[in-house]
Amino acid sequence: MSAKAISEQTGKEFLYKYICTSAAVQNRFKYATVTTDTDWDRLTQEHPWLLTEKLVVKPDQLIKRRGKLGLVGINLDLQGVKDWLKDRLMKETTVGKAKGVLKHFLIEPFVPHKQEEEFYVCIYATREGDHVLFHHEGGVEVGDVDSKALRLMVSVDEKLDEEQVTNELLTHVPDEEKVVTHDGVYILDMAAKIDATADYICKAKWGDVEFPPPFGREAYPEEAYIADLDAKSGASLKLTLLNTRGRIWTMVAGGGASVVYSDTICDCGGVDELANYGEYSGAPSEQQTYDYAKTILSLMTREKHPEGKVLIIGGSIANFTNVAATFKGIVRAIKDYQEPLKEHEVTIFVRRGGPNYQEGLRVMGEVGKTTGIPIHVFGTETHMTAIVGMALGHREIPHQPPTDAHTANFLLNASSSAKTPAAHGRLLSQKRGQLMTPVQPRSAKVFQQNVVTSDWKEAQASSGCSGAKATTLFSKHTKTIVWGMQTRAVQGMLDFDYVCSREEPSVAAMVYPFTGDHKQKFYWGHKEILIPVFKNMGDAMKKHPEVDVLISFASLRSAYDSTVEAMQFTQIHTIAIIAEGIPEALTRKMIKMADEKAVTIIGPATVGGIKPGCFKIGNTGGMLDNILASKLYRPGSVAYVSRSGGMSNELNNIISRSTDGVYEGVAIGGDRYPGSTFMDHVLRYQDTPGVKMIVVLGEYDNKINYMCDAIFCICLQIGGTEEYKICQGIKEGRITKPVVCWCIGTCATMFSSEVQFGHAGACANQASETAVAKNQALRDAGAYVPKSFDELGDVIKTVYNDLVANGTIVPAEEVPPPTVPMDYSWARELGLIRKPASFMTSICDERGQELIYAGMPITEVFKEEMGIGGVLGLLWFQRRLPRYACQFIEMCLMVTADHGPAVSGAHNTIVCARAGKDLISSLTSGLLTIGDRFGGALDAAAKQFSKAFDSGMLPMEFVNKMKKDGKLIMGIGHRVKSINNPDMRVQILKDFVKQHFTATQLLDYALDVEKITTSKKPNLILNVDGFIGVAFVDLLRTCGGFTRDEADEFVEIGALNGIFVLGRSMGFIGHYLDQKRLKQGLYRHPWDDISYVLPEHMSM
Repeated sequence: MSAKAISEQTGKEFLYKYICTSAAVQNRFKYATVTTDTDWDRLTQEHPWLLTEKLVVKPDQLIKRRGKLGLVGINLDLQGVKDWLKDRLMKETTVGKAKGVLKHFLIEPFVPHKQEEEFYVCIYATREGDHVLFHHEGGVEVGDVDSKALRLMVSVDEKLDEEQVTNELLTHVPDEEKVVTHDGVYILDMAAKIDATADYICKAKWGDVEFPPPFGREAYPEEAYIADLDAKSGASLKLTLLNTRGRIWTMVAGGGASVVYSDTICDCGGVDELANYGEYSGAPSEQQTYDYAKTILSLMTREKHPEGKVLIIGGSIANFTNVAATFKGIVRAIKDYQEPLKEHEVTIFVRRGGPNYQEGLRVMGEVGKTTGIPIHVFGTETHMTAIVGMALGHREIPHQPPTDAHTANFLLNASSSAKTPAAHGRLLSQKRGQLMTPVQPRSAKVFQQNVVTSDWKEAQASSGCSGAKATTLFSKHTKTIVWGMQTRAVQGMLDFDYVCSREEPSVAAMVYPFTGDHKQKFYWGHKEILIPVFKNMGDAMKKHPEVDVLISFASLRSAYDSTVEAMQFTQIHTIAIIAEGIPEALTRKMIKMADEKAVTIIGPATVGGIKPGCFKIGNTGGMLDNILASKLYRPGSVAYVSRSGGMSNELNNIISRSTDGVYEGVAIGGDRYPGSTFMDHVLRYQDTPGVKMIVVLGEYDNKINYMCDAIFCICLQIGGTEEYKICQGIKEGRITKPVVCWCIGTCATMFSSEVQFGHAGACANQASETAVAKNQALRDAGAYVPKSFDELGDVIKTVYNDLVANGTIVPAEEVPPPTVPMDYSWARELGLIRKPASFMTSICDERGQELIYAGMPITEVFKEEMGIGGVLGLLWFQRRLPRYACQFIEMCLMVTADHGPAVSGAHNTIVCARAGKDLISSLTSGLLTIGDRFGGALDAAAKQFSKAFDSGMLPMEFVNKMKKDGKLIMGIGHRVKSINNPDMRVQILKDFVKQHFTATQLLDYALDVEKITTSKKPNLILNVDGFIGVAFVDLLRTCGGFTRDEADEFVEIGALNGIFVLGRSMGFIGHYLDQKRLKQGLYRHPWDDISYVLPEHMSM
C-alpha cells in the first residue's frame, strides 16, 4: 500500500518542519495530546501555554466532519478541556457507519476569528500533476466544498506560481486579504496521506511514522505482526481484521483476487460475517506462509459461532508462485490447529491454480482426510469465486469436481485438443430476465475475419501522428533486453517463444550491473544457447539495435534510474516495470518523460503482458502447462486489460474456456499511477483489426475527501476515474467493439470503515469513484457488465457466441504446438523423476526459512543457550548432549587453544604469516603438522586405552605389552611437564570430570597406567591429549545419548582429534594476527641454530 493516512498531529509537524519553513505560518509546534494515560500535571509542565491560553480540543483519529458531529471543543480553558473530555474520552461514538471509541485527542491554542476569515485549501495528486483547490469560505457549514472550489493544476515537475494563485484561486478574496499580515496564517485543521513507499527516501525527515487505523477499526497486534512479516519479506503479506467474531474467514493469494473474493462474499450477503481482509502473494516461502496461516487460524478459533465457521483459501492462477510450496506452510498450520478447527466446526474451501498447483491441491486434500477436517479442494476447472457460493450455501458442492486432462509433460484443457467453444445463445441483457441485441458498432468500419494463419505475422503500426505511441507493442519479431538476473523468467520467455514457433528467441540480452560482461546459458527447445549479459545498458543497446522493448526487474530503489536511462535510447518504445512500491512522485516523472518520448510503460507493480503467438513479458501467463491450457501459444479474438497480474492470468483461463482465446492481454499494474492506462490499451485494441472484443477488469480508485473546519484547511487527496474515459469513448463512438467490463471492489461501500485493499490504487471515499458507480456508468454507456464477477465468464461467452453467430469471428482449427522438454529441476519438483543424490547430509538443513542443526532450528539453539559445546554436539554427534557434556567440550577447546609459539603448528603458522601469506594459507600450514607426534594423539589414546580396558588387561599388563611390542603409549608423556610439575590443564579437566561425569572407568584405568609409567620416569604423565581422549570415551559411553556401538564408532572415525584441531585453530589464528599486528618481516632461521654437517661418507 502506498498512500497511508496520518494523524493531524503528524501532518502538521511535517507541514511546519518541511513545507512552510519560510512562510508566515503561526501556531507551529504548539499542541498537546491526551489519552487515558495522560498525567495532567506533567502535561502542563511540558506545555505551560495550556495554563494561559484559550484552547481547542478534538479527537485525532481520522474522523471526518468533526465540527458537524460536535467533536470539537473551542475557546476553552484547561479546566473546560478536562470537563469536555469527561463526556467523550473512551466513549463509543458513531461516525457514519463506523462505531469506535474516542481515545486520542489533540489540544491546540484557540485562534479567535470571524466566519468570513476562514478559507479552504485542498491539494491532491493525479498522474498529470498536483491539483490545488481553494474556496474563500470555510467552516462547519461550508457543505460540498469541492464542487464550489476554484482549481489550479500544477503539472509534474512544474512550480506553483504566485501570480497563478492570485489570478486563478483568489478571485473571490478581497484585495486587502490577499496579503499575509504580521499575524500570518493559522492552520486549524488538516487531513493528509503520505506515500509510504517513499520511506526509504524520506526516512531521515519522517522518522518512524505511526499510521493510525481508520476510525471504527481497532489496531490488533496480529495486524502489526503480519505487517512486520511483510516488511521483512520480499513477498506481500497483508491482514486487516474487520469482525473477529465473524464466521467467514479468508486466506487469499494475490492483491486483485483478494478484492474479488471480498466482493463475492458481500454479494452473497456475507458482509456482516466477513471477519478479515488480507492477501499473501509474491511467492512467499513455506515458513512465511505458515506464519501467516497460523495467525489466521489462531484468530478464527478463539470464539465459537453457532453456525460453525468457513475458511476460504482462494486465489487466481499464479504466474510464478509455487503453489505446492505455499500450501505446505498452510498445511503445517492446519495440522497444528486441527483440534481447535474441529472444535469450532470449521469447513475449508480451497481453489487455486498456477505452478505445481496439482501437488498443492493433493496435499491439501490429504490433510483433510488425515485430520478429519472437511476440506473441499478445486483447481482451475472451477470458476475462481465458485467456492464462495459453496461456502455460504448458495451453490451445491460437487461430490467429484472435474479434473483437467494431463499429458506426459503438461496440463491441458480437455477442450483444447479440438475446436474452440462453439457458438450458441444470445446476449444477456443488462437487466435481469431479459435478452438484448448486442450493441451495434458506431461506425461503418468492417473488420476482417480473425482467421489464424500459419505465421500470425503482424507488421508494426503507429497511430500516424508525429511522436505518437505505437498501436502494436509486440510482434513475432519483437526483441527485448531484460534488466536483472532473472534467469527463471527469461527461460519462461524462451519456452513461450519456442512453443509459439518463433524463429528466434525474444530475449536478445540481459543487463546486470553487479557482474562483468559474460554469457548466460539457457535452453531453446532441446538445445542450449548463450545469451549475453552486459554490465552496462549502453553496451547492450549498442550491440543489439534491433531491441525495442525493455523488461525491468530492477528493485523499487533502482527502477526509476534504470527506466530513465532506458528512455535515453530512441530504439526503446516499450518498457515493462515489474517492481512494486516505487514512490509515486518518481512514477509521475517517468510517465511524463515517457509521454514526451512516445514510450509505452507497462507497470509499475505488474507481472507484464502477453501477446499469444508473439511475445510475453517475464512471468506473465505462468509456466508452460498454463500457457498450453489457456491456449496462449496462438492468438484468439479477445483482448483484455487488467490492473492485477494474478487476475490477468485468471482472465487467460476464463477467456480460453469461453472463447477462441486471447489476442493480447496487459496488466497495467497495481500502483496508483500505472505508466499506461486502461484507455490507452482499449484504444490500441480498438485500432487492431485482429481484436474482435475487449475485456476490462477495473478497480475502484483512491481518493480522500475530508471536510474541515478551518481558516486554512489543508487536505491532501489522491484520485482517479480512468474507467469513465471508457464510458466516454463508447458514447462518442471512438470505441465500437464490444466491451465486457467489471470493476472489482464493490464491497468497499458495504464496510463501516475504510479498508485499504491489496493494490495501492484500490480505495475510494467518493461515490463516483466506487466500483458500484463505475459499473453502473459502464452499463449505462453500453458496455456489457455482469452482475458480479461470478458471471463474468458467462457474459464473455455470450458476447463471443454472438460474434461467431454474425460472422465477425471465425474460429480456427487447433494446431498442436511444438513439444518443449520439462526442466529437470521442475520435473523433480513435480515428482515425475528421481535421481540418486551426489551427497547425503544429516546434520544441517539450510533450505527452509530457518537454519536447522540436526533437527533443531537455530532460534531454538539460542533460546536454549546451548553454546559452542551444544552446537558441536548437534553437528558432530547429532545429539543434544547434557549440559555438563557441553561444558566439558568447551573446556577442551579452551585448554587446547594454544601452547605457545614453539610447538610445530604455531611455528609453521608464524613462518607463513611472516612470509606474507594470507590467513587461510597460514592456518593450513599449522594444521598440516597435526598428527601422531603433535596434537593427534586423542584418537590414538582413546583407541589404545579402550582396547586394553575392554579386553580385560590389567594396567601393568597393558604397559608391559606395549613395551614388548615396541610401541609408544599414546597420550602418555610430556616434554616439559611431569609428576613434579603437573599440567594444570589436565588438573582442571580432571576436577570437572570427577565432579560431573556419571562414571569414569576408562579415565581411572588411564590414571592407573600413569602411576606405573611415572614410577619409571616422572614426565611419563597422562598428558592433555590422552586425558581428553579417555575422558571423551567415558562421556560417550555413559551420558545416555549413545549406544556402545555408536560411541565406539565416533572414536574409530576420528571425531576426537577434531577437538584438538578446532581448539588449536583458535591459537593458530591468534599467532597469525599477532605477527601481522607486530608487522614482523620475513623469517630466516639463524645459522648458529643449524648444525651444518657433511654427508656421512665424506666425513669419514
